[in-house]
Amino acid sequence: MDETNPQIEKWRADTPGAAHRIHLNNAGAGLMPRPVFEAVTAHLEREANVGGYEAAEDAAEGVAASYRAVAELLGAQPRNVAVVENATVAFSQALSAFDFRPGDTILTSQNDYISNQLMYLSLARRTGVEVVRAADLPEGGVDPESIRGLLGPRVKLVALTWVPTNSGLVQPVEAVGEICEAAGVPYLVDACQAAGQIPIDVARLRCDFLSATARKFLRGPRGIGFLYVSDRALERGAYPLLVDMRGARWVSADRFELVEDARRFENWEFAYALVHGLGAAARYALEAGVEECGRRARRLAGLCREKLAGAGEGLRVLDRGPELCAIVTVEVRGRDARDVVLSLRRRGINTSASLRAYAVIDMAQKHAASAVRISPHYYNTENEIDAVVEALVEEAETASRPPLGKNKQKVQP
Repeated sequence: MDETNPQIEKWRADTPGAAHRIHLNNAGAGLMPRPVFEAVTAHLEREANVGGYEAAEDAAEGVAASYRAVAELLGAQPRNVAVVENATVAFSQALSAFDFRPGDTILTSQNDYISNQLMYLSLARRTGVEVVRAADLPEGGVDPESIRGLLGPRVKLVALTWVPTNSGLVQPVEAVGEICEAAGVPYLVDACQAAGQIPIDVARLRCDFLSATARKFLRGPRGIGFLYVSDRALERGAYPLLVDMRGARWVSADRFELVEDARRFENWEFAYALVHGLGAAARYALEAGVEECGRRARRLAGLCREKLAGAGEGLRVLDRGPELCAIVTVEVRGRDARDVVLSLRRRGINTSASLRAYAVIDMAQKHAASAVRISPHYYNTENEIDAVVEALVEEAETASRPPLGKNKQKVQP
């Protein structure tokens, strides 16, 4: 059993929150292991005692170590890593590097993250760029051959979300990367839900940009993310629309020079304590083994889907695709997922709600208004999966019961 596995015992001992909560919301924010928490608080304490600027200067080597750890996580070099506030900022910084003109095309999928889809539509309104969504495979997920067939001189960027926020789907990002590289089209990957649960090798992805966050399966602090920028993009001279003093040198009244590496996509001011936490999270993930830990998380998610699928008509598992990861979405018939999430939280179980507005196309295809999102990680146990399934069965039964007193005889005065 999980509870007698020494490695799992160690992971849980490193995770203070696991002692009093069943945390199955790692796709929202994973529980920080103790080394991550200590890295953040140690720098904050240093700032409180010596000053923010002075603490930053003292922490130069620790910050450099964080860049090295993130680069190792990606199979890249530190010069290819930009540290920013979150994954959405990273993604928008990459988008802003392109001088879109009317008639240009952004080619994407039907399962891109909501904020990404909103940015595409905003660019369409502002610049006249056309947003084209490739077809899905019959079993779910973008069809790489549809991407290939839609490529042409007007396509300035292919942008794809590796794992969407609203389901366990894993998109074929490597196959799409191969197609983009052969066609010479820039490629941007949103790895927000992949980092920490799926091994990342940017050379295999063949991407020009990759955005991610610390707070999800990587188990880092909130409020920090990172952007990978390939040597190819750097050599092409890519830089964000609004460059900052960290990303460029002001050399004369009317001229600036970009810094040589990915830090041209950063802002001068960032949270040094969180940079330390990001580095600690990357090191913890590398030591634990992303491939092994991701395999375990996917196994727990698969067990959860299997149990939910056989738990009765009141529960409908919504995940579909040839490859699924450690995110499980289930509709509780007759219940708003937000209400179910709150009810589960009162039972000591953390999950989250995925709403139609977060994934309009996908949720419409599934005829679902909302779903409970369950996202286990490697420090969770089979007993915790059993607990959430049992609780959801009870929530579904509650929805199927008639309101109290509905069938009672009216009492005569």
